[in-house]
Amino acid sequence: MEFPDLGKHCSEKTCKQLDFLPLKCDACNQDFCKDHFTYAGHKCPFAFKKDVKVPVCPLCNVPIPVKRGEIPDVVVGEHIDKDCAYHPG
Repeated sequence: MEFPDLGKHCSEKTCKQLDFLPLKCDACNQDFCKDHFTYAGHKCPFAFKKDVKVPVCPLCNVPIPVKRGEIPDVVVGEHIDKDCAYHPG
């Protein structure tokens, strides 16, 4: 007995594997197998919307918010110069 509507094919062009438990990318909304569901695994063009990294001050270990368009190194440097709570003993 066949189940033609069961599972989905991986959206990665080089794979197309039929996967019975496909994973949907939360950035591009396509279905992928376990080998290609990560942003890097399928080279997701919309990964920048979801894959956000927050820099941490190397002295006081506080996360530093960076606004869109700002350079993280500059913002962390300003934090160290003005707001850092680290006081060498």
